[in-house]
Amino acid sequence: LGSGPIRIGQGIEFDYCSVHCVWALKETGYYTIIINNNPETVSTDYDIADRLYFEPLTREDVESIVDIEKPDGAIVQFGGQTAIKLTQALTDMGVKILGTDADDVDAAENRERFDEILEKCHIARPRGLTVFTTEEALEVAHRLKYPVLVRPSYVLGGAGMVIALNDADIKRYMKMITQQYQDHPILIDKYLAGKEVEVDAICDQFGVLIPGIMEHVERAGIHSGDSISVYPPQKIKPKIKDTIVDYTQRLAKALHVKGLINIQFIVYEDEVYVIEVNPRSSRTIPYISKVTGVPVVDVATKVIMGISIQEQGYCYGLVPEKETIAIKMPVFSFEKITGAEIALGPEMKSTGEVLGISKSFDEAMYKAFVGTGIQLSKKKNIICTIKDEAKAEFLPIAKKYADFGYFLYCTKGTYQFLKENQIPHVHLINRIDEKKNTIFDLILTDTVDLIINIPYRINDITDGFIIRRFAVEAGIPIYTSLDTARVLIDCLDKRIDGDISLIDITKL
Repeated sequence: LGSGPIRIGQGIEFDYCSVHCVWALKETGYYTIIINNNPETVSTDYDIADRLYFEPLTREDVESIVDIEKPDGAIVQFGGQTAIKLTQALTDMGVKILGTDADDVDAAENRERFDEILEKCHIARPRGLTVFTTEEALEVAHRLKYPVLVRPSYVLGGAGMVIALNDADIKRYMKMITQQYQDHPILIDKYLAGKEVEVDAICDQFGVLIPGIMEHVERAGIHSGDSISVYPPQKIKPKIKDTIVDYTQRLAKALHVKGLINIQFIVYEDEVYVIEVNPRSSRTIPYISKVTGVPVVDVATKVIMGISIQEQGYCYGLVPEKETIAIKMPVFSFEKITGAEIALGPEMKSTGEVLGISKSFDEAMYKAFVGTGIQLSKKKNIICTIKDEAKAEFLPIAKKYADFGYFLYCTKGTYQFLKENQIPHVHLINRIDEKKNTIFDLILTDTVDLIINIPYRINDITDGFIIRRFAVEAGIPIYTSLDTARVLIDCLDKRIDGDISLIDITKL
């Protein structure tokens, strides 16, 4: 099964997985059938599979095809969330699920069952409960204490997921979520603002192969698809890496995974927590395949068809890390989506990605920023609007930008804070509802390189929302995470002079 029509959260990465899966199946002598109804994908080219059904990925359409083809089995783990949701339906039709079976897929998706597995494996997760009503949600939020993460289950790309800071947020978000996602329970978790780490692993009955560990630049709370991802990780202690490998092996074994598993962790105060497990391919599969040299989909497909990892010439455990550093950076299309909120959060918004590769972390990061189209250090002017809770954290970042020669134009609160802390090159600029010398005036004169806007709350029509939208329309880069603003100035600071090295990706 393919992934269906391309949309945010489910795109070309799953098409890559579907195509490589079919190629691996053909190599092992199988007659292949693809079901996918997306004209934009390679998997729907007539010569990829032996049979192509250009049909929607619904139970009814798939059942019609099963009646005609009577397949030996179905592979659901390479089509993202759309395909994996049909696991139980296919099992009910009498089709053998090749790879992780339907019951184990449900164990990973079902909150109560997954919590039991984590308990048996002695693995921590942020505390959380399942709710159905607003009253239950408020009670759980008070028990866990704010902030909490509110999300529907069985959804794609973090759809409907939000961070609630108070009762008003819970009431508003629950109303929105129950209108759109009524079939499944709603999950409420304690929000931990730690470092997010991601692992894709291949599992057979004997063990687990982990091509690499990926570290996110932005802290937890921003969807993994919208985060800058770093391989190999730069700021994770060896002890934490060992724990992540150990937890991956335990979970793969407990869930009887055969093929691929994607696990997302949070490292918070030197403790490792599991936040999500997907017994399927993920958006990072093409990236981790390219930068580690392990053909993840090919190996996983052969495992699904009964050829062990060892028989394919690979060792179990974590593959030794490469010297080359690869930064995966998201790209957005906000200028094409009129009126959309651009501040990043738990719901995925990116529509693509670029890769920066170097033997130096700062240079790899610099290449990735350049790849997204950012052109800085021209006018040396930045607009900064920072929420009160983030001002202290912004201080050293602001100092770096000022030391680098940037002029910081700030609204009243941020301006006073930076002035009190002796940050140079700080100028006062008025909010958008003032008559003159406003943020809009500065943007319209085309003299701004960058906007750093750290909002208190997203998805609300506020001054911040209007500024963010206006910046997009004006084509000015805008960052809504301090972590992104920090790595940008760090790499600019180190890359301003000197040549950029070239890496031959065909020899990685």
